[in-house]
Amino acid sequence: MPHERQQQVVRREEIIARLESRSERWDVLVIGGGATGLGTAVESASRGYRTLLFEQHDFSKGTSSRSTKLIHGGVRYLQQGNIALVTEALHERGLLKQNAPHLVQNRSFVVPSYDWWRGPFYGVGLKVYDLLAGRLGLGPSKFISRDETLGLIPNVEPDGLRGGVIYYDGQFDDSRLAVNLAQTIFDLGGTAINYMQVTDILKNNGRISGAVAADQETGREYKIGARVVVNATGIFTDMIRRMDDPGTPNMLSISQGVHIVLDKKFLPGDSAIMVPDTDDGRVLFAVPWHGRVLVGTTDTPMKTASLEPVPLGEEIEFILRHAAKYMTRDPGRSDVKSVFAGLRPLAKASRKRRTSDISRDHVVTVSPSGLVTVTGGKWTTYRKMGEDAVDHATLVAGLDVRPSITADMRVHGAAADVDQSGDLSVYGSDAAAVLDLISGEPVFCERLHPELPYRKGEVIWHVRHEMARSVEDVLARRTRALFLDAGASIEMAPAVAGLMAQELGRDKKWEEAQVAGFTRLARAYFAQ
Repeated sequence: MPHERQQQVVRREEIIARLESRSERWDVLVIGGGATGLGTAVESASRGYRTLLFEQHDFSKGTSSRSTKLIHGGVRYLQQGNIALVTEALHERGLLKQNAPHLVQNRSFVVPSYDWWRGPFYGVGLKVYDLLAGRLGLGPSKFISRDETLGLIPNVEPDGLRGGVIYYDGQFDDSRLAVNLAQTIFDLGGTAINYMQVTDILKNNGRISGAVAADQETGREYKIGARVVVNATGIFTDMIRRMDDPGTPNMLSISQGVHIVLDKKFLPGDSAIMVPDTDDGRVLFAVPWHGRVLVGTTDTPMKTASLEPVPLGEEIEFILRHAAKYMTRDPGRSDVKSVFAGLRPLAKASRKRRTSDISRDHVVTVSPSGLVTVTGGKWTTYRKMGEDAVDHATLVAGLDVRPSITADMRVHGAAADVDQSGDLSVYGSDAAAVLDLISGEPVFCERLHPELPYRKGEVIWHVRHEMARSVEDVLARRTRALFLDAGASIEMAPAVAGLMAQELGRDKKWEEAQVAGFTRLARAYFAQ
């Protein structure tokens, strides 16, 4: 199984050397290190194809680290009548719970009811949700009384409360899963490199034959041959498509979703709140996550793609206003620990006027020159997206057709017996090795900040085993410090930079530049 090789050290220098020494073509070159690209590369490598993945920044830097942290079928899509998407997503939810049990857990959601007819309305809909999940369901939904509702979410607004409906969905840590998927690629014999930006597409007699990529750390350029190239770049999908064909029309609509993070006092208990009807037609969630409360999201059409989107003031106010409707303790801007924005790549659909109405179905296309593009979708269906993309890629490249095995394949770190309440639970089966490293030196046991659980030794692990290259990589995606408490993450940055500099052989100037750069980035996560 891929998670058995748990402690391999992944050195960037060795990966680059492997690139430079390789003379034959790769079977599959995947562009993009978010959920879709990582899922595609895992799928390809698991079938035994020679697989290479390039990511221009860090794994899950973009949309894939900025989700609502839910593995779910999508109640909103059930309301829209997209039964096929919900059924597929619920099936994939069940598979992911089996294949990454250290990161995916059950979460109860309560839909509070303030109108006599809404309880039965949503209750019936959620019973359909249960039926579609079949044997992979996480628990039956049911009506609950007013007292039961208040018992599960004590600070829900009591005025006019009639009761509620409780149902069950999955919750996860998105960027931690991305890291584990990158590790799984290596476990399967493939290769994945972050900070390697594709700058052009190579062609031979009008057919795509590889790509040109620039190492973002050294500036060195590489020409990589491949039998097929898969474009899995999320919000940058159209940019890569135009490298293939400058005249191709855009196939994406981009929508921004914002989340705020609050102290746990705003939602005591273990249940989440789901509000099914916000002003913009989306559902709103308030979800316990890593000792905080995550509240979101919004739906704002955007014209351009950005690696670091900025929340709009009106989006923050929208979330705070809706949260205040359902919470007895009304949050204000000063209560926000962190606020972050993500951009959704939505496959365009005719006659759809609002991005909130566009389905999260994924799309796979093949250009006349052979570029395979996979886009749309969501984290829950990442595996299925990868399966469909590789099915197309094998035909384009003329590879031996091999069946998919990922439905029953554990990802790196998968361990069902890990205590999910422990500080090291996100490492899964790697947790024992992480603990050994931390225990090796007294200084490694020290916390990086009193408000967060992360220890200094974890930074060393992130560099040696998880391909972390910058302070941002550690504080935003290997740990979730930036998303949980932006102010605390800034205070942690100097210590993290010092530990990384020692491990990577960097000088004081590098440390100072890293701290300054991260501080600038983190200030955008304040609810200003």
